[in-house]
Amino acid sequence: MDVLFMQAIRVVFTLLLVVLSSEIVESRKAKVVTISLEYNALNCRAHSASLTDFGGVGDGKTSNTKAFQSAISHLSQYASEGGSQLYVPAGKWLTGSFNLTSHFTLYLDKDAVLLASQDITEWPVLEPLPSYGRGRDAPAGRFTSLIFGRNLTDVIVTGENGTIDGQGEFWWQQFHRKKLKYTRPYLIELMFSENIQISNLTLLNSPSWNVHPVYSSNIIVQGITIFAPVTSPNTDGINPDSCTNVRIQDCYIVSGDDCVAVKSGWDEYGIKFGWPTKQLVIRRLTCISPYSATIALGSEMSGGIQDVRAEDITAIQTESGVRIKTAVGRGGFVKDIYVKRMTLHTMKWAFKMTGDYNSHADSHYDPNALPEIKNINYRDVVADNVTIAARFQGISNDPFTGICIANVTLRMAAKAKKQPWTCTDIEGITSGVTPPPCGLLPDQGPEKIAACDFPADSLPIDMLELKKCTYSMAYVGM
Repeated sequence: MDVLFMQAIRVVFTLLLVVLSSEIVESRKAKVVTISLEYNALNCRAHSASLTDFGGVGDGKTSNTKAFQSAISHLSQYASEGGSQLYVPAGKWLTGSFNLTSHFTLYLDKDAVLLASQDITEWPVLEPLPSYGRGRDAPAGRFTSLIFGRNLTDVIVTGENGTIDGQGEFWWQQFHRKKLKYTRPYLIELMFSENIQISNLTLLNSPSWNVHPVYSSNIIVQGITIFAPVTSPNTDGINPDSCTNVRIQDCYIVSGDDCVAVKSGWDEYGIKFGWPTKQLVIRRLTCISPYSATIALGSEMSGGIQDVRAEDITAIQTESGVRIKTAVGRGGFVKDIYVKRMTLHTMKWAFKMTGDYNSHADSHYDPNALPEIKNINYRDVVADNVTIAARFQGISNDPFTGICIANVTLRMAAKAKKQPWTCTDIEGITSGVTPPPCGLLPDQGPEKIAACDFPADSLPIDMLELKKCTYSMAYVGM
């Protein structure tokens, strides 16, 4: 009995050692981390938490969709108490779509990577946008964006250049194989919202568009780096859509579609919805997109686009500098557009403006709905290795008017087209433009070199200043 008793004691003692050792290891793994954050934001927050406080696991394999949803649901209680911030630590955080809340900041550590889930069940389906009438990829609805919000105010998505990886290859294959029943998700989309900041992030491989504010106002998109393969389908960079008072600045974009695409609805749906994009500032943008535009206006512009001011724009190996695209049936307008100080390297077109972009939502568009394109101003543009200076093609009985181009030097490529300018159904003037433009844009002489200048006033979005926010917080690390 004594021998058996002693053996039992040894077994119990060994088990206790295993349990204690396990707890010690776990305690070492679950160490408390203290961090300090400092960044500029529309508003600072009174309450902070980490994703790990809600069960988040940054191993790149565990789904964190419920962790994000739980964290944001919990933090929403502080909306009227100074707002809240959710910190995403270093790690790889696999997640499906999740919704933001008002008076809220999502902050990504410099070594944090959000990985978009490949599990299609983690992407709820939404109805089509009312100004589009159908999805872009399929007639039915659309998958909710990775980071989504509706009817919000005071929302910030920022970080220390943390990364959001859409893992888009899965979606691109589905698109090319025509396997999609719904439109691909975007990385960030905010609808019917105001006072938005999206800043200091790196966005990779979006399934489709990267940043899509829609039906919203007072928006700052700043310090964003976007990368997608130049052959990836519809990976537009930043698409303000039926938005007012927007500032896009200090962004670097490599994509398979337009770096910035300004939109406001599609054909009869956009006309009926009637919500223009206006008061938009774009500055210090660098773009690489061999098959698309640096800045595109349209083609979905049926609600109208007005008062766009772009300056200090650089494009490299990009199809076109500024492109306006529209068609019969679009209706709407693109007017009061001002562009200055563009530097372009290796371009197919420096400028492109056409009325034959005949992609329609359905067959019910109004053939009498003609777009109004007027007061389009370009000045202080330098370009080299350009194949075609410009293609300006208006619409018969609906000419594009008020085009003004001044102080522009385009150095043509060795194999440039013999006729650098193509112009039909347009009206306008030029001054100090090389090579000499087409006859529909007569040179007004050097005294008119300032004819296409920017407006002297500032837009309201440039009155909006960011505050310096500092935080010290502790969380349980992995």
